Amino acid sequence: MKNAVHFGAGNIGRGFIGKLLADAGIKVIFADVNETVVNLLAEKQQYQVKVVGTECQVDTVTGVSAVNSTQPEVVKCIAETDLVTTAVGPNVLDIIAKTIADGIATRFESGNKQPLNIIACENMVRGTTHLKEEVLKHLDAKWHAQAESQIGFVDSAVDRIVPPADADSRDPLEVTVESFSEWIVDETQFKGDIPAIPGMEKTDNLMAFVERKLFTLNTGHCITAYLGCLNNHATIREAIENPDIKAQVKQAMQESGEVLIRRYGFDRDAHAAYIEKILGRFANPYLVDEVDRVGRQPIRKLGANDRLVKPLLGTIEYNTENQALLKGIAAAFKYQNDDDPQAVELQNALQQQGLRKTLAHYTGLDENGPQAQHIETLFNQL
Repeated sequence: MKNAVHFGAGNIGRGFIGKLLADAGIKVIFADVNETVVNLLAEKQQYQVKVVGTECQVDTVTGVSAVNSTQPEVVKCIAETDLVTTAVGPNVLDIIAKTIADGIATRFESGNKQPLNIIACENMVRGTTHLKEEVLKHLDAKWHAQAESQIGFVDSAVDRIVPPADADSRDPLEVTVESFSEWIVDETQFKGDIPAIPGMEKTDNLMAFVERKLFTLNTGHCITAYLGCLNNHATIREAIENPDIKAQVKQAMQESGEVLIRRYGFDRDAHAAYIEKILGRFANPYLVDEVDRVGRQPIRKLGANDRLVKPLLGTIEYNTENQALLKGIAAAFKYQNDDDPQAVELQNALQQQGLRKTLAHYTGLDENGPQAQHIETLFNQL
């Protein structure tokens, strides 16, 4: 593999997927709408990543370039590339789908019959499958059969904490990431040879790892944020260093973990160690991650297939403990942030309809069911 087009030159794009690809010797062409970042990447063709764990090191990522994702040049890049990846956020996938479809059509029209694999690296269950559906809406039906045989839409699970850029940094391209990273791909969905990229792990049982990350890292992260907000903590580290919050977050991850163990057969001791590792990541002294960043978009996080309600539904399915998960959901409904449209919408709905009707509308839970009643009690106690 020689080159890749990566949509999203933000912190996650540069600090995670773009870095892994470049470290593997692949020429990365970033596609983004941010003119400042695009121009700097095109000019410098390198940037620095501060990797923080038990210690801090600075890596220089080289061999990169960038194009504006709204310009025709990006279509030509897709037509000629070996791999397309994304780190744009779930809502933006639909926007870039037409550009990707145009790139595929141009690719076919030019006679390029080499396989192309597309991997959406988003905090989203089966994000690439969703992207495929959107791409096919924009791709002329005459190309659908060829796309089915030559274009691999590969689902993945990604995990790396990447906080916002340091406002004091003199380098707008510099990004800070934690040392831990996990990028797991569904090996059954590739077309042609699977690229050998250090840091990209292959599995034929992706959903086990998608839900392991969603139910553990994402569940614990947002509950830490919501409880942190209620206790006037500014950052995730401050919140998780509060013994009461840490105990509740750990209990929530153990409750969701019991679902994973029963559903996928994860080793109990290994999963307990995974939970401890994540709690340690939240307390990383080098990461300044604000609770408002992690807690934002509460409506999305309260969806039936997302990090709070989906593990709760699992506890109902297996008839297991869920007290801490219920409290986490109650705390999410307490989240207030005037700069977050979803938080404003949620608070307006609560004022107009009350907790249980709002809960039913956004989560799908029965407003008269025992879980809703319990969440209402906890909501009133918080």
